[in-house]
Order: sequence, then structure tokens, then C-alpha cells
Amino acid sequence: MNLTLDLGILGLPFVAGLLVLATHVPLGMQVLDRGIVFIDLAVAQIAGLGVIAADALGFGAQGLVMQAAAVSAALAGAALLTWTERRVAQQQEALIGVLFVLAACAGILLLAHNPHGGEHLKELLVGQILWVNGTQVLLLAAVTAPVLLALRAGMLQRFGRFGFYGVFAIAVTASVQLVGVYLVFSALIVPALATRVLRGTRRMAWAYAIGAAGFALGLALSAWFDLPSGALIVWALAACGLLVALAVPAKAA
Repeated sequence: MNLTLDLGILGLPFVAGLLVLATHVPLGMQVLDRGIVFIDLAVAQIAGLGVIAADALGFGAQGLVMQAAAVSAALAGAALLTWTERRVAQQQEALIGVLFVLAACAGILLLAHNPHGGEHLKELLVGQILWVNGTQVLLLAAVTAPVLLALRAGMLQRFGRFGFYGVFAIAVTASVQLVGVYLVFSALIVPALATRVLRGTRRMAWAYAIGAAGFALGLALSAWFDLPSGALIVWALAACGLLVALAVPAKAA
């Protein structure tokens, strides 16, 4: 157990976490309002499948080709979900679950003969946030800024169904490569769910506070106990969300 914290090591991961929260908190609230909670898991898994496919084709797991593969796969998934919502809206949540399972199994099949397949799957699920570098954080910031602008300008509504799914796909693609599928899901759903009885700017402020506290606590515990950062942050987010949900009564809405 290491009781010393190196801010030089934890600083960048925390900044990366704040950038993830910047887009995922408002998107998570829209996900809950639309009743499609598992869309983030499906889109994140599809983006990861794009990365796995690029690696299987010999392009490696880094660089522009990998980014293009991940974004293209996520946007293709977004286009498919747009079509299914138009045609079979009542079954949309079930179809999202099926799409997630198919993407996950496709990734397993592509990695079946890869000697590092298990490691790749683990990185996809829990991420490597503790080892992010400055370039990755800058790239995430470059994606976060236009996504936030699109959210504030109401572009999601302007472009209809695909406006939401497309922006969602881009935001999730950028974050899943750093923090993994599980943490993407938690960052989207936990703050939004914990503050569901609140409204307006008060809800947004509390949701961001839950996210920031969860990332800070999870990273600190990871450094202290030498345990995987992503998994601890997920638990820390859940704990912070639960505390806020219990502390804020329904009549506070």
C-alpha cells in the first residue's frame, strides 16, 4: 500500500477524466430521457471493434488509420440505430443489446488467434487511463470542444435522430480508447441517474461534481493500493452517486 500520491502521474489521467465527463454528463442525461440506457455500451463496443479490425488487417493499434476505423465503425453503428429507431422504436433497447453482443462476439472472433488477444480485450473493457499521455489528452480535447459546441447549439435536434446518434458515436469513440467500455458507461449513466430528481443547472452541477469526485477518488485509491484504475473509478463513481442520491430527497426536485 503506497500512501504517497504523485500528482505528476495522476494529473493527466484526472484531466482526461474531466474531458470525458464534459460530454458524457449531458449526453447521459439525454440517454436516460430517451430510455436507451445501453446505447453507450453498444456504440463503445462497435468503436472498439473498429480498432480490433484495423489491428487484424495489419494497420496496428495506433495512428490515423486506427482512429478512422474506430470513428467509421461507430458512425456506421449510429446510422444503423437511427434506422432501427425510425422503423421499430418500441424494440430499440432490445436491438441495442443485440448489437452490443454481436460487436463483442465479433471482436472475440477477430482476436481468437492473436497471442495478445486477452490483453486487447481487457484494455477495451477497463481502459488504461493511468497511462494516458499529453498527445492523447490533446486529441480528446480536440474532440470534446466541437461536441460540447454541438450540444450547446442544439445541433442534435437540428439534424434529427442521426444528430444525436452521430455526436454520441464521436464522443464515445474518443473516450473509450482511453478509459474503456465500463468507465464510459459509468461516466454517462451514474451522474445522470444519481441526479435524476434535480432539474436545470443544479442537476448539471451536481452531476459534474459526482463525476469529478469519482475520478479523483478512484485514481487516488488506485495509486494507494496499486489496483486497476478503471475498475476503482467505476466503483468510486457509483459510491459518490449513491451518496448524492441518498442525500437529495425527491422533494428537492
